[in-house]
Amino acid sequence: MPSLNRIVMARSSRAMIRELDPPKLKVAEISGWWGKMFDFGSYEQFNYPEYDVCAAPFLDDDGKIRQFDLILANQVWEHLDRPYEATLNVHEMLRPGGHFWLAVPFFVPFHAAPMDCSRWSARGLKNFLVECGFAPDAIRAEQWGNKQAALRNLEDRWPPQYDPETDSLENDPNMPICSWAMAQKI
Repeated sequence: MPSLNRIVMARSSRAMIRELDPPKLKVAEISGWWGKMFDFGSYEQFNYPEYDVCAAPFLDDDGKIRQFDLILANQVWEHLDRPYEATLNVHEMLRPGGHFWLAVPFFVPFHAAPMDCSRWSARGLKNFLVECGFAPDAIRAEQWGNKQAALRNLEDRWPPQYDPETDSLENDPNMPICSWAMAQKI
């Protein structure tokens, strides 16, 4: 059973990514495996600590910055000590016209893996991406949550598993549980 916190985010984000024509994309995923569900032209995973996106852009064997059409980061940015530096590095690794998709929690318990540092609403995520070099009109940011989901996040067993019989997916803009965004490098 999937996490209640990610149902709406996953549906919306899959649609965003499918609009980009996945078979034509060269894709990097940072510390995750979410992108494996797509039929990308090429797909590589860059996992911490071998690859530290906060330290520098990823380099090829010749020491040149790797270039991608899409970079994915699902539930990673909240764990970074320097998310601003990491996003500048992502921006540098994107080809012109390339996209950065990221999803982050907002109202969930502290979960250090290995640390837990930041939270963003959709508006905060968009502002953050603008500060990192993405044009405001080239960012689509969304959020989802409701009070019932917030209460489920306070249960002892976390994360809460989605129960379609009892869990509402109605959105309350004043109670975000998670946020996500797709930003294009212009």
